[in-house]
Amino acid sequence: MTTHLVWLRNDLRMHDNSALYAACQDPRARVLAVFIATQQQWRDHDMSPRQAKFIRQHLCHLADDLAARGIELHYQQCADFAAQVEWLAAFCQRERVDRLFYNYQYEFNERERDRQLERRIGDDTLCQGFDDGVLPPPGSVHTGNQQMYKVYTPFRNAFLRRLEEHDPACLPAPRAGAPCGNTGEIAPFDYPTTPPGQDYPAGEAAARSRLRTFCHQHLQDYHRGRDIPALDATSRLSAWLTIGVLSPRQCYQRLRQASPQALTPGKSGAFTWLNELIWRYFYRHLLVAWPALSRHQPFIPWTRHVAWRQDDDLFDAWCAGRTGYPIVDAAMRQLAQTGWMHNRLRMISASFLVKDLLIDWRRGERYFMSQLIDGDLAANNGGWQWAASTGTDAAPYFRIFNPTTQGERFDADGAFIRRWLPALKPVPDNYLHQPHRWPDAPRAGLDYPPPIVDHGKARVRALEAYEAAKARGGARDEPR
Repeated sequence: MTTHLVWLRNDLRMHDNSALYAACQDPRARVLAVFIATQQQWRDHDMSPRQAKFIRQHLCHLADDLAARGIELHYQQCADFAAQVEWLAAFCQRERVDRLFYNYQYEFNERERDRQLERRIGDDTLCQGFDDGVLPPPGSVHTGNQQMYKVYTPFRNAFLRRLEEHDPACLPAPRAGAPCGNTGEIAPFDYPTTPPGQDYPAGEAAARSRLRTFCHQHLQDYHRGRDIPALDATSRLSAWLTIGVLSPRQCYQRLRQASPQALTPGKSGAFTWLNELIWRYFYRHLLVAWPALSRHQPFIPWTRHVAWRQDDDLFDAWCAGRTGYPIVDAAMRQLAQTGWMHNRLRMISASFLVKDLLIDWRRGERYFMSQLIDGDLAANNGGWQWAASTGTDAAPYFRIFNPTTQGERFDADGAFIRRWLPALKPVPDNYLHQPHRWPDAPRAGLDYPPPIVDHGKARVRALEAYEAAKARGGARDEPR
């Protein structure tokens, strides 16, 4: 009997799963699935305990769903990728696997692991990989010189043309077979876990329901409310996209059903949300074109010479939400308590760490990964390099967010700040974004720290540090 094995990674779904669909095309084949947790690899890359728990919850659901269709899900823990390769090679030999199916991962270490596996199993098992977690495949959106774009807008325009020419269809779930005895009980990971909370129900059905609800009820006004953190105006789908419970094709097709004109550039909710999805996959395409990004290297070489400050007290104050800048502190409290942060606030808090405190962006990048339920290397690295002015299509180094005016602009009435910083509830609106200036603060016993840095002086210092680095490193704009 022919045996097909599906190696699940960050694609924990039955519907629109290219590897699973291909493995099930031969009705005579026995189909198995496997998920291999790599706890040391997770530690090395700062996976958050919430994301680890989220993965396990979805594995339990997926095990039941697969078992109902006659596909047994095997589960194994290995310390790292090297041990993962050895265990998988032995499993293929023991189960006499003829073909191994998997969906590509695009980070440098993951791609090298897959190459090692193919060499390890040789001709005994045929490996077949698929571009499944991106829109369109890396390398298919390029300049006339066959090069990856370094700037987002021309990439987006080429991306949209590609979508118009090649409409990405969703694949069905595998056909039902005789149910097997597998259950959804997945042994606890040898890794810290924290419940993700009621905002993140497990299972494909819950994820697809969230997608439908967003497209039917919130998409139309997305462009108006997406930058206001006090509003529930964003899709909040990133956690399911990161571990592959939802596919980018499912999001795109649901978007087109809700708004057939979504591909038309303009100030519509549908196009604005599509634009955000394209940003997400722009960063993933970049990982493939410039592998140094997976190694936390800046895209712009001269920014390696920025003289970062090594100040643990300031960094700890930023992590704890005790900087004295309410919009930054509210954002950091939201992250610590929920494992998620509004995108506008990610930009503001990242800019504050890098430009106001002049602390290395990689420290912030790692801290975010350790907290985020939707932690994704490409998106997180891309966002931090944008804020730090070290990446492709980044904010110019002289563009520095003023945390006070950002708070006044995007949380004008203080609804978000007061939600996460209850100590500031009695502060009048006209002092809320600078509570240390409130004359009645001493009498009211205000329990809130003064600013840990003067923004005006910090801005000058940041500009001087970047200009010195540029003078030292030259004007090369591409990683080696």
